[in-house]
Order: sequence, then C-alpha cells, then structure tokens
Amino acid sequence: GGRSSKKVPPGAPVNLNTATAEQLQTIPGIGEKKAEEIIAWRKANGDFKAIEDLRKIKGIGEKKFEKMKPYITVK
Repeated sequence: GGRSSKKVPPGAPVNLNTATAEQLQTIPGIGEKKAEEIIAWRKANGDFKAIEDLRKIKGIGEKKFEKMKPYITVK
C-alpha cells in the first residue's frame, strides 16, 4: 500500500467500545480530538450500548452520524 494522506474508511466496522484512538480516527468525520472525546466518554460512562450513543459526543449531529453509521459497531 502506498502512503496516501487520503483517509481510507475502515474495511470492517470499528468497535466503539474497544477501538484505540488510532482506530477511531479511521472513521470518516472523526479526528484526533473526537477520538479522545469518545475514549473519555467511554471511561466516564462505560461501554456504548448502541451506535446511536455516539451522538452524545459534542459535535456529532445527525448528518455526521449518518456518514459514520456504516463504519461503527458496538458488538
């Protein structure tokens, strides 16, 4: 694989409950800061019960969530 700066969406859905910051950043719309916020939310609240819980993260609205949906799981 050549090193390209263009983000490639994950080949398999990323598990919000087990992913590292690096893995979370492969999800379209999630950068370094959001990845850290997701991990902080997880530490404070425990596992995500449903992918929709991702919308509790500040800055993730309906449109952004719809884009991420195919790439996330909580299983």
